[in-house]
Amino acid sequence: MIVKNEAEFIEDCLKSVQPVADQIVVVDTGSTDRTVEIAKQYRAEVHTFEWVNDFSAARNASI
Repeated sequence: MIVKNEAEFIEDCLKSVQPVADQIVVVDTGSTDRTVEIAKQYRAEVHTFEWVNDFSAARNASI
C-alpha cells in the first residue's frame, strides 16, 4: 500500500489484512506522523519513496 500520514487509519487496515496476507508491503511517501512505526509493528516491509507528484511512479516503486 502507498501511504503518507495515515497513522489514524493504518492500524485498522493492517489488522484486517494480516490474517490473510503472507507479506505486507508499505511504500511511505514522506509521513511525519507514526505511520511507519505502526506499519513496522505489524511486520510490514516498509520502503520510503520520495513523492514526485506522480502516483504511477509510487505505484511502480511498490511493485
